Amino acid sequence: MNIDNTFSKTIDLLHRGMNVESLRRNVYAHNLSNATSDGFKRKEVTFESELGRALDTEKRKPALKLTQTHPDHISNWQPRNYQEVQPRRVLDWETQTKNNGNNVDIEQEISLLMKNQMRYALLAQMTSFEFNQVSMVLRG
Repeated sequence: MNIDNTFSKTIDLLHRGMNVESLRRNVYAHNLSNATSDGFKRKEVTFESELGRALDTEKRKPALKLTQTHPDHISNWQPRNYQEVQPRRVLDWETQTKNNGNNVDIEQEISLLMKNQMRYALLAQMTSFEFNQVSMVLRG
């Protein structure tokens, strides 16, 4: 899907953000449900930094763009389609583990769940605001 206008791109980014927050909620719930399982390593979801890098490629162009004279030549600049960026579940190997090898901190997971809920609600409000703006234009 090619997104040309700002409204469509904004809605698409908000929708993707809500999907990522839903995935995060499921990951945090899975972490909590395994808080007492021996050897369980908590998971996290990464997305925003990779999305930011993809969006930055749309803005940053090199001072000199090299011409490709053959299809096998490597380009010095290629914008990255932000729609190809997918959230990734990664194991947390850095957090200190308990004696049973588990690294889930229940209080931290609950705190992350609460932040996740607030981010999802904010994204939903922002989506509603965008559609309200269009509605006002159409009525006015």
